[in-house]
Amino acid sequence: MSLPISMLAIEIIEPGGPDVLHPASVAVPVPGHGQIVIKLAHAGVNRPDALQRAGKYAPPAGASPLPGLEGAGEVAAIGPGVTRWKLGDQVCALLPGGGYAEYAKTHEDHAMTVPAGLTLAQAASLPEACLTVWSNMVVRGGLKAGQKVLIHGGSSGIGVTAIQIATAMGARVFTTAGTERKAEACRALGAEACWNYHDQDFSSEMVKLGGADVILDMVGGGYIPRNLAALADDGRLVQIAFLQGAKVEVNFAELMTRRLTITGSTLRPQSDLAKASYARAVEKHLWPLIEKGRFKPVIDSEYPLDEAAKAHWRLESSAHIGKIVLRVT
Repeated sequence: MSLPISMLAIEIIEPGGPDVLHPASVAVPVPGHGQIVIKLAHAGVNRPDALQRAGKYAPPAGASPLPGLEGAGEVAAIGPGVTRWKLGDQVCALLPGGGYAEYAKTHEDHAMTVPAGLTLAQAASLPEACLTVWSNMVVRGGLKAGQKVLIHGGSSGIGVTAIQIATAMGARVFTTAGTERKAEACRALGAEACWNYHDQDFSSEMVKLGGADVILDMVGGGYIPRNLAALADDGRLVQIAFLQGAKVEVNFAELMTRRLTITGSTLRPQSDLAKASYARAVEKHLWPLIEKGRFKPVIDSEYPLDEAAKAHWRLESSAHIGKIVLRVT
């Protein structure tokens, strides 16, 4: 299988709103040692893509400047030293960037098999959310069966993934959302309760239930002290983003007296080895749940690649429930 010289991709012409995303013809990536090139069928759309577009989240050194952190398709080229995949294999993969394109390059160990029964559109929606939730809620947060977890943004791509994984693990799941329609979706996926953050105080509601053992939060800002108050003794606050800001005043005496933990991570800057470890854990623990029907991808909408700007408008409207994907081919 020979690669073409050029391909259709979506470039960020300058930092700004969704309208700065423009179709362009660019060179097809060439795989290096231990890398594969995937002919993408679909690509996932994520909040970090919007941050990169706005000039607030630069790609790591050596990564493609094109947006796009996940996708699914067919292995089209193999670099030296690759042993896990062969040409023609269908995979979904975590990407260092470059997903808004017909072809994308990634480390062979960051690609995963497509779970049985899923379309490539569904598979493309999985890598970023699954690896983020697993590495943070399960690994860093240490969530166990029977424990209580509070998941903010329950109807987001991360949220619908976390709800289902926590439910399948046997945890008690609580969420927040901004509308009743979103709250209904969270409850349908397994949440025991979903509080509307516009008119309900999630912190006091969680305290009534004895506090959360784990909180998964992407809001930050003023949520951070409220999250700490909502934790049970020995609870863990896991921070994965800061939509309302990363700086806040916290009383650390409360952490000491109640033995609380604040942790968190973002996936993109981590080492190839760490990402590979998470990918293997996700294949081992989450793919069987999908194949047994206990966890399913939730797709909000799909847009052609050349309408990536419309996908970003949808993402930033916060009206979506689940993941937004781009149809590449």
